Amino acid sequence: MQFEFATATRIVFGLGKLREAGPTIKSTGKRPLVITGKKMERAETLLQLLRLNQIEHSIFSVSGEPTIQNVREGVELAKRENCDWVIGFGGGSVIDAGKAIAAMMMNDGDVLDYLEVIGKGRALTKPSAKFLAIPTTAGTGSEVTRNAVLASPEHKLKVSLRSAYMLPSIALVDPELTYELPRSVTASTGLDALTQLIEPYVCLRANPMTDAICVEGIKRIARSFRRAVGNGYDAEARADMSVASLFGGMALANAGLGAVHGFAGPIGGMFSAPHGEICAALLAEVMEMNLRALRERDLGNPAIARFDWVARLLTENGSSSAQEGIGRIRMVVSDFKIPRLRSHGIKAEHIPEIVKHAKNASSMKANPIVLTDEELREILRGAL
Repeated sequence: MQFEFATATRIVFGLGKLREAGPTIKSTGKRPLVITGKKMERAETLLQLLRLNQIEHSIFSVSGEPTIQNVREGVELAKRENCDWVIGFGGGSVIDAGKAIAAMMMNDGDVLDYLEVIGKGRALTKPSAKFLAIPTTAGTGSEVTRNAVLASPEHKLKVSLRSAYMLPSIALVDPELTYELPRSVTASTGLDALTQLIEPYVCLRANPMTDAICVEGIKRIARSFRRAVGNGYDAEARADMSVASLFGGMALANAGLGAVHGFAGPIGGMFSAPHGEICAALLAEVMEMNLRALRERDLGNPAIARFDWVARLLTENGSSSAQEGIGRIRMVVSDFKIPRLRSHGIKAEHIPEIVKHAKNASSMKANPIVLTDEELREILRGAL
């Protein structure tokens, strides 16, 4: 048994923790670059905190998923304004932008020099600028991961900037920040969190630490997902979903993912589709295909039994089978009207290109079994 485990240097979790963060923010650096989403007013709680503590800062807004050009512009602004650290306040896209900008503030050259697939793939040589990650959704777990997913419209791809140096200095997770999320966003991001707990649990690189985290996270989603979607101000349910998202980020960063995310990267680069909705549409199809392939070609693989355990956690029934777990996921996707892939403009004629790119995705390497091209195509047909 051999494994490593790394996460953010410090994790602060709890209701109202942002309001208590003044001393932490004052001691982290002199002038932060604050990364927000398109609607900067959503960050008013943080900005007010900075003003109350007389902390001069600069603001950089990211609209949608971060691009390579966004990172360049953010780094240029940080240097021009003499910012020495970064705060990311928002969903996974904002936090990924913050991680990438913090990394490139301290490393020479252009971001393309360090990107996978479309860049030179060089390793970062210097630790990132200090980075405080404050998630406002419960889904990506980006506050504790070591990569930033960046879009390249030119290549129609999403690729990662990846390094252990990119783990945030502080992850501040305050479930209160998720209270006003729309039902649809709560549902899709919650299913992203679930995917990021199931895939590391059944993947090739699962280890005892990530197993424990995944089991606990899946339990919390099973008991709180419907409550959080139904009532955004259910404090206990929102806390459970935030914990589950945090745990999913820790698990994927230390074990890996699988075919759902292997597909999600290429699809997200080719089409304007929310990441959580892509994962939700694919999750049951991938689980079913993985089970079928494992039973046909690798009957002794421990992942088979793990799919049964996932079902028991999801249904809260100790005798449930893997198939019942898959059925439960299909029911949730249907109940909350999560769109199918075709709703995002994906058609049968796009399948060969998606499969081509997905096979080379880093997430695909940890899938519990290597799936054939036809099996990959069948997953996509089922998710359309």
